[in-house]
Amino acid sequence: MSNVPIEWGVAIMPLPGQDISGDMHIVKLLPDVALVAVVDGLGHGYEAAAASEIAIATLDAYAHEPIISLVRRCHEALRGTRGVVMSVASLNTRDRTMVWLGVGNIEGVLLRADKKATPSREDLLLRGGVLGYQLPPLREYTVPLMQGDTLIFATDGISSGFYREMDMSEQPQKTADNIMARCFKGTDDALVLVVLFTGCNQ
Repeated sequence: MSNVPIEWGVAIMPLPGQDISGDMHIVKLLPDVALVAVVDGLGHGYEAAAASEIAIATLDAYAHEPIISLVRRCHEALRGTRGVVMSVASLNTRDRTMVWLGVGNIEGVLLRADKKATPSREDLLLRGGVLGYQLPPLREYTVPLMQGDTLIFATDGISSGFYREMDMSEQPQKTADNIMARCFKGTDDALVLVVLFTGCNQ
């Protein structure tokens, strides 16, 4: 049973006219660790969704592994599919850090609860590539976690700058819904995943 102190919410919208989204997510809770990821199958519709389902199943099966190993496993499992882009993070409450990595164009941002923190926002450095086709050199980045920090992943169906004008006091599900309402482009599938780090285990 996990003891990771997080709350989370997700909002998903398929491309108008489609009945399935190729954008998917996973939040997998392990002892002292939460694995959080968003994947976007190339294109839209059933083939995009099929690729994303393979990536999510792979993440679920190997969630205990380091994230670079996870991304490589997904790359191998996705050969012969449309492929996906992915951003993934591992939140560790034992050492109060988050390790994250992005391949493709799924934006990631960590908003600091402490308004005096410098910087007040951490942005995920994305590397070009497509899992299943072209895997770039992988490098993970580690940032400290503090109580009240909020992680947001958003696919390219959401306008950039989605984190502006946010009410940090809202629950994660309401935040995800509000971002979708304000920033959904309507030209692609869209997904917003919001994870609130509510505390640190001693």
